Amino acid sequence: MKIARVWATPLNLPVTVQAARGSKTTSLSVCLVSIETDTGLVGTGMTAITEEEVIGSIVNDIAAHHLEGLDPLRHEQIWERLYWLLTPRGQSGYASHAIAAIDLALWDIKGQALGQPCWRLLGGARDEVPVYATFGFAFFDRDELAAAAKAWVSRGFTRLKMTVGHHALARRDEPRPLDVVIAEDVQRIRAVREAVGPDVQIYIDANCSLDYFHALKLAKQVEPFDISFFEEPVTHNDIPNLQKLRAKTSIPLAAGQNEGLATRFRDLLVAQAVDVVQPNACISGGFTQCGRIAGMAAAFNTRFANGGAWPHHNMHLHAGLANGSLVEYHSVAVQCCELVFDDLPKPERGVLRLPEAPGLGFRPNPERLAELARRPGSRGAGKA
Repeated sequence: MKIARVWATPLNLPVTVQAARGSKTTSLSVCLVSIETDTGLVGTGMTAITEEEVIGSIVNDIAAHHLEGLDPLRHEQIWERLYWLLTPRGQSGYASHAIAAIDLALWDIKGQALGQPCWRLLGGARDEVPVYATFGFAFFDRDELAAAAKAWVSRGFTRLKMTVGHHALARRDEPRPLDVVIAEDVQRIRAVREAVGPDVQIYIDANCSLDYFHALKLAKQVEPFDISFFEEPVTHNDIPNLQKLRAKTSIPLAAGQNEGLATRFRDLLVAQAVDVVQPNACISGGFTQCGRIAGMAAAFNTRFANGGAWPHHNMHLHAGLANGSLVEYHSVAVQCCELVFDDLPKPERGVLRLPEAPGLGFRPNPERLAELARRPGSRGAGKA
């Protein structure tokens, strides 16, 4: 079996989120990568939280020409070839996204060819994974946030994540003082805790939007609300600052969803900078590299979980590997996937059951995909 064709489909997807006082609209970009073999099998991978047009160009104009004629089952050989093609001097960023999407498509083909779901091929540690619902976004006011939290709990979710920081560093020249931002975050977290009670786990995510001083100040003020982890608290995932912060707060720290190089995870682990490493299969080099990162986490006895959304791909990783754990059920990202794919499993009582269908177990809907592909690109505005 040989790779016959490789192509990318950049998408900028519209999303509407219901709130207590109306609805909010946003968009999120993804890039699908499809690989067709000379036997007729087609595997599909994807990446996101990036510029979809750039990934499309990397795949269509560069990577595709180097993949045609290769054996799609030799994922280690192809991963290594892509690394030296796209990141020969340690670059990360867009290259890691492109490699991740290609790698996922190859694993989808492998599963179809062998008649097994990806999670079994990755190790088959379990057939279901616990999920946490990312529901709490900056466009909700406090009352809407509390109402949304209650609604998710009523649907059987006992683990909830909300954003904090809200691009504070990027927007500090508006002016928008960071002290004001985190003071409001404290009240928002208080409102959610009061709404859901003591038995629901709450996670917070700053999306790398705070400096060390304000991340520490926020952490200290919200420790009484029993936060399960604080994700990407500081800009750049700055390892020395993560080290300092971890030493001064009782809240566990998490990071890694947007890291592209395995050495970055090694450095986080060696420095004991985080309590949870969060490689994302759609970003951090696909299942192939995320498996290596999971092995490092196991060697350091550090928790390995999913951050950065895209649960239907990451569930295979966390069901396959013995140290797999939480998968992020990001409400906006899930809506995007539902626009594109058929046969996506839905969680019940906070748990996603893995499909038995071969490969990833779900496929793009060709009619909807063709219609969505006609939408204009995001031009950098598709990261919600």
